[in-house]
Amino acid sequence: MSKVYKIGVFAALFALAASAHADLPDFTQLVEKNGPSVVNITATQGDGVAQQGADADDQDDDGGAQNVPPGMQDFFRRFFGPNGPGGARPRGGGESHGSGFVISNDGYILTNNHVVDGAEKVIVRLSDRRELDAKVVGTDKTSDVALLKVNASGLPAVSIGDSAKLKPGQWVVAIGSPFGFDHTVTHGVVSYVGRGNRSEQYVPFIQTDVPINPGNSGGPLFNLDGQVVGINSQIYSNSGGYMGVSFAVPINMAMNTVEQLKTTGKVSRGMIGVQIRSIGRNDAKALGLNQVGGALVNEVTSGSGAEKAGIQPGDVIVAYDGKNIDQSSDLPLLVGNTKPGATANLKVFRDGKTIDLPVTVGELPTEKGGKLASLGGRTKPDNSNPLGIAVDDISSDDRRALGLKDQNGVVISQTGPVAQRGGLQRGDVVLKVGRVYVKNTVEFQGAVKDVKPGDSVMLLIKRGEAAQFVTLTVPSNKG
Repeated sequence: MSKVYKIGVFAALFALAASAHADLPDFTQLVEKNGPSVVNITATQGDGVAQQGADADDQDDDGGAQNVPPGMQDFFRRFFGPNGPGGARPRGGGESHGSGFVISNDGYILTNNHVVDGAEKVIVRLSDRRELDAKVVGTDKTSDVALLKVNASGLPAVSIGDSAKLKPGQWVVAIGSPFGFDHTVTHGVVSYVGRGNRSEQYVPFIQTDVPINPGNSGGPLFNLDGQVVGINSQIYSNSGGYMGVSFAVPINMAMNTVEQLKTTGKVSRGMIGVQIRSIGRNDAKALGLNQVGGALVNEVTSGSGAEKAGIQPGDVIVAYDGKNIDQSSDLPLLVGNTKPGATANLKVFRDGKTIDLPVTVGELPTEKGGKLASLGGRTKPDNSNPLGIAVDDISSDDRRALGLKDQNGVVISQTGPVAQRGGLQRGDVVLKVGRVYVKNTVEFQGAVKDVKPGDSVMLLIKRGEAAQFVTLTVPSNKG
């Protein structure tokens, strides 16, 4: 290779590297401008004496904290907050640490609820090292947002962006205090917008690959324009370490929460009064849907807007106010963000047809837990039906124990392979076969006698206080 040729190759490689470098964003100005708006938060519970190590590990609900490296245990419950197992989880007292950011010059600060939950004293340390006592104006556990107020003026406030404009692939930057290292800057891209979460189903999380660790909680997530688009709240981790999956509360939702906390002291969310679940391939087949999607209604709450609108168990909600429900987790996000008292239009698939049902949105109450009823002492069952399920009639005493308000339902006393694959178990109550209610064993056997190999059948099952549809598929005789 000639000397001239070598120089040409090296020049081309250098130019390529320079070009690639030029395409990468420079966060310097963003950080310099917004860093002073980010604060460190210390929340003190009880007597202020943190309980470490074994004290935290021997609690009944530690989630296996004894197997987690020191300092990382909190990921397994609230990820960054004081209520996780191990680490600095206090028993009767202790401190938790997190981040926050100034949203107005007169001293309002946003952070996560789990950073200050249960705190008797909250101290905010500003970027100029001043430490100020903070008042908790209000909190919202559902969205994990807390609004604080310090007695100060002229504070540097962030610029609030529009999280609705975020798209996967966009660059984002986090500033916070992971492991107590103040004003640490990390960056990444938006991985997904509107991610549902089983534990917090009313929050359309922003998923990113930004490195987030303990202490980042409550800190801001910025777009490249230097605007806050989210509050860093959670990570997903199997080991307690950063795994490339982080979640932030959208700033649009957080600011809506702020306004409600300021004006009413609480946060109201919409509800229509349905229990739902996702739809799989076999469900779609049984229901006659052309494609998998929508939210299957398991149960309709008595007296709710859904009941008054005519929604029935077995209906599939495929759209809400013009927005398609691609998966069941989409529905709570949309309903929860609807103002109570408003009217929404549901598009519902029922018996092969799509109908429109207007529904008045109610207000979401506090959730209640339920207990699984236990039944026994049954006679030898008949499980000769194609599903291999043995059922018994339900006595009046058992109906009261199960919370059954009418005469519908038979109790499962034995399950075969088909039912077991569907997750059914002894003690479950079968209320419906398809769209037909069953009141006794004779009606149940009649409803399932024509099921053939290869068929899929939907059963409405009540377990404890919850009801849900379960699809069972009878194996084909082929092969």
